[in-house]
Amino acid sequence: MQFHLDGVRRGDPAVAEAAPGAGARPAEVDVLIVGCGPAGLTLAAQLSAFPEISVRIAERKAGPLELGQADGIACRSIEMFEAFGFAEKVVKEGYWVNEVSFWRPGEAGGLARADRIQDVEDDLSEMPHVILNQARVHDFFLEVMRNGARRLTPDYERELVGLERIGGDYPVEATFNCLGPDGGTEVIRARYVVGCDGARSVVRRAMGHELRGEAARQLWGVMDVLAVTDFPDIRLKCAIQSAGAGSLLVIPREGGYLTRLYIEMDALRGDERVADRALSAEMLAAKAAAILAPYSLDVKEVSWWSAYEIGQRVCDGFDDVPEGERGRRAPRIFIAGDACHTHSPKAGQGMNVSMADAFNLGWKLAAVLRGQAEEGLLDTYSAERRAKAKELIDFDRDMARLFSEKPKTPEAAAEFQRYFQKHGRYTAGVETRYDAGLLVGGRAHQARAAGLVVGKRFHSAPVVRLADAKPVELAHAFKADGRWRLVAFAPRGDSGAAGGAIAGLCPAVERLIRRYTPEGADIDTVIDLRAVFQIPHRQMDFGALPQILRPAKGRYGLIDYEKVFCPAVKAPDIFDLRGIDRAEGALVLVRPDQYVAQVLPLDGLAEVQGFLDAFMRPVRPR
Repeated sequence: MQFHLDGVRRGDPAVAEAAPGAGARPAEVDVLIVGCGPAGLTLAAQLSAFPEISVRIAERKAGPLELGQADGIACRSIEMFEAFGFAEKVVKEGYWVNEVSFWRPGEAGGLARADRIQDVEDDLSEMPHVILNQARVHDFFLEVMRNGARRLTPDYERELVGLERIGGDYPVEATFNCLGPDGGTEVIRARYVVGCDGARSVVRRAMGHELRGEAARQLWGVMDVLAVTDFPDIRLKCAIQSAGAGSLLVIPREGGYLTRLYIEMDALRGDERVADRALSAEMLAAKAAAILAPYSLDVKEVSWWSAYEIGQRVCDGFDDVPEGERGRRAPRIFIAGDACHTHSPKAGQGMNVSMADAFNLGWKLAAVLRGQAEEGLLDTYSAERRAKAKELIDFDRDMARLFSEKPKTPEAAAEFQRYFQKHGRYTAGVETRYDAGLLVGGRAHQARAAGLVVGKRFHSAPVVRLADAKPVELAHAFKADGRWRLVAFAPRGDSGAAGGAIAGLCPAVERLIRRYTPEGADIDTVIDLRAVFQIPHRQMDFGALPQILRPAKGRYGLIDYEKVFCPAVKAPDIFDLRGIDRAEGALVLVRPDQYVAQVLPLDGLAEVQGFLDAFMRPVRPR
């Protein structure tokens, strides 16, 4: 974390200096967010990084979430939290899912442990898979918002009752009922509106979209309990399939004592609804005990419980532009999270996919609003995220089916375990791969960095920062600040000194970067160049590096010492881990949401410029 660039400032460096008008609630804003769920707060936190962008976020509830339904946090989500600055808080508080235990009917009756496996495969991510109350994740995002230059806080007790396009500079008008003691209505006009208002989204209905899909008619209960049990794996994530009582998913919770139980109930019949069953916490606890038999389960306290019908639905569009009009007008209204896809909770993807939606959209809105990119960039949100939602629906349908099938034979029971293991990378959130298009280049040069896959998130690896010899993860330098990253991996023997490949590359890189950088701004304002060398850090000379790798920034012209890295000393070499061509090196362009846009040879800058010119607004001619 870098600070003091423009002078020493006392206090918490995570709290930005307040911008003019901080804390104000204008009637006209750049972005209006409807809903304070994971998607809405992720988007608000992302936009709070830009003091020139005005934002309001409205929520129907009376205050922040106190007890959340979602709890599973994928490795990829914690990588994203690192970009927002609070990953260590989540990792400290959360329950780490280290292993998964599978139980099925034993040969002599009852239950028997079939297997116990590692939850996250080695080198899948530098981050763990954790369990933490959704409300705590909300707390961390709210803190990021409050600490931003705009001092952004939600407007609670605001119920959206009207939304229409009216034209003008703020072409979307939203009308809210104020549910507090003063009552009345409030009208907010915005350049863009994002509906993060859940499965019954008012924003979605206003656009004329609907969720499409089917319900499986399978009833499940879920409860967070304090319980006394002799089941030996109660502090492990467990998938349990009994002979006749149904299936159970055990998720240990943070704090050492609380446990979440997902409990298979009887299937719904005919037109029967969940409410028709008149379920109670006692009924759910009794069914869980029956599934666990002959082990005992004595529930002492229930902190939260619910019942739901499994269903998988996805919206037919994520913005307000019909496909037939795509390219002729820009989208102004978007939806994210549960407003555009719903599914069962057992795959642990709901909160994670919702936050990924918002991270994808946030930097694109910021780039357009800040004048860095053309409005056509916004069309990529619906295209990229709807494809990912459809993949999620297919995965969730298979997972739910296999979980509910009765294990009639050992082979049938083992099929679920094989599916679970096979898709571990997917549930970790690291398998998302965007197709080639406006924001993802071709793969002709993928072999230059085989482990940094074009279209997938930049897979971090340990390195040593040259200037201060600090061991770090390379991707942790990529913050949620809207900047593109250009990472140059040096060929063998290159020390960055004059006459080498990196030194020869840097003048052209500087011309490329300045093409998109406003006059008077720091050189890394839009595109942030980093370099990774193969030579051990103690054999490098920082002073011999090209100026752009040690740029002078800020009002004092202070040198940025954190652009250059070398292989880790006590960990595997990044060139080996990520399959980077040692002889020739590689150039990797990374999007602001940390996905790899291009892998190229070091002399591929013309391709980088052609790629960026397709959607960005140059401030200087070629």
